[in-house]
Amino acid sequence: MSSTGTEPETVGEKVYRRMRSDIIFGRLAPGQRLKLDRVRQDYGTSIGTLREMLNRLASDGLIHAEGMRGFEVAPVSAANLREVADMRLLLECHALSLSFAAGDIEWEARVVSSHHKLALIEKRMLSGDRAADAEAWKRYDWEFHRALISACGSNALLDTHAAIYDKYLRYQMIAVAFRGAAAAGEHAGLLRHALARDTAAAQATLATHIDDCVADTLARGVLA
Repeated sequence: MSSTGTEPETVGEKVYRRMRSDIIFGRLAPGQRLKLDRVRQDYGTSIGTLREMLNRLASDGLIHAEGMRGFEVAPVSAANLREVADMRLLLECHALSLSFAAGDIEWEARVVSSHHKLALIEKRMLSGDRAADAEAWKRYDWEFHRALISACGSNALLDTHAAIYDKYLRYQMIAVAFRGAAAAGEHAGLLRHALARDTAAAQATLATHIDDCVADTLARGVLA
């Protein structure tokens, strides 16, 4: 879910971003074998470019390279979900503390604006609107959490968090885990704590937010 920047994308970069999105949003299933000829046709690229992108995704941990056997989409497991969730919590809590300390009026505006969009789509989902787009919901969720930490002052921290968040998001999309009013309330709490610069309360809310999402995902049994 990281930003694409302003430079024109190469063919390889477009293929990479499309494949990465397809893995994260479940269009390429965990454990799916990636046959080069079929994938080359699906993504409209050369074998050379495709191999380069697959190796890049393997370095991201989203694809497994199996030597002569080729490539497969990284599998999922309860243990890996917990590991990814713990890393997200560690990084995001640290970034929250830095961002709350440095955030200015422009930062507050980003936080309020991103929460407004997220709250609207959550309201639609809570009302039973089945037309609400899961990908749009998770995009707004990402934008809100990203806004909260956007004033942390460390591009390395933001980039590392974005990579971990994508892996966490993949599990959410597999489970389609919307926890309803509880999740919406936690987001509202994070907004309040951000505007009040209450780091400890925000970190506690975030821990509940992530831990309960992991528990909900595991309870659904979709990782078995």
